Amino acid sequence: MKRYILQRLLHLIPILAGITFLSFALMHTVATDTVDLLYEQNGGAGEAAAAARRAALGLDQDFFTQYAAWVIRLLHGDMGNSFVSGASVFATITDKLPATLELMVLALGLTLFLSLPLGILAAIRKDSIWDQLVRLLSFLGNALPDFFIAIILLYVFAVKWHVFSFLGSSSAGLPILPALALSLSMTAKYTRQIRAVFLDELGKDYVQAGLSRGLSYRFVLTHYVLRSVLAPLLALLAVSAGSLLGGAAIIESIFLWDGIGKLAVDAILLRDYPVIQAYVIWMSLIYVGVNLLSDLLCGVLDPRIAAREKED
Repeated sequence: MKRYILQRLLHLIPILAGITFLSFALMHTVATDTVDLLYEQNGGAGEAAAAARRAALGLDQDFFTQYAAWVIRLLHGDMGNSFVSGASVFATITDKLPATLELMVLALGLTLFLSLPLGILAAIRKDSIWDQLVRLLSFLGNALPDFFIAIILLYVFAVKWHVFSFLGSSSAGLPILPALALSLSMTAKYTRQIRAVFLDELGKDYVQAGLSRGLSYRFVLTHYVLRSVLAPLLALLAVSAGSLLGGAAIIESIFLWDGIGKLAVDAILLRDYPVIQAYVIWMSLIYVGVNLLSDLLCGVLDPRIAAREKED
């Protein structure tokens, strides 16, 4: 297991190098830069002022020089300062992180609250009206994009019923609407996965063996089948958590939720290179870290996975 963890961490180095280089290169293919956008918003400025600003930010240097300088600063623990606000990039990200964490926890909690009972109901009542209804709702949830669901929720709960403000927060300041918009689409995917895994487990011999020994159907479901479902469900949660920790950019922008996703969108629009690069690193670390953690937890919950890894 230690060797496996070390290999995953070592694989992170070329991944980070490749992703940061590509993102840096893509940003420099755009015709305009931060200085152009800032001076355009301020009514324009002379060429001398713009050139001086570029020199101060290091944008007058060639691409490889800029990238090398950024890598050297990063290796010394310095993510730089924002081209727009001048604030520390690291401090900016840590300032936005609590809002994203709050949205992530609430969205995942709602997803589990909805998908777990629906998936189990559809599996144990296979081909019934309940199963068909759950599958229909799952199909609709998969077909509708997040931003469309968000707009519908805003119209119903903010415009028509006035339950929430346009920012999507409750009276307690919780991001109820943004979390609900995210959870509805995730619930559709989770429900189908839970139903499929539950049906697969119900068809295995150990279920019939438990029932034939006099164990109740509910006991077999809760103590054996449900535990087998937890491992793939945990892997699914890890992927969703990684995505949400990176910030649900569209949802956060629609509801003006001041998290990391909205920060990334604003940085891209303003060509704020240090913030964008820090966001790329943040996303890479999250995906590798969360997936590694999910693999370890899956091995604890399902000993068969750990046994297969030892054989490999």
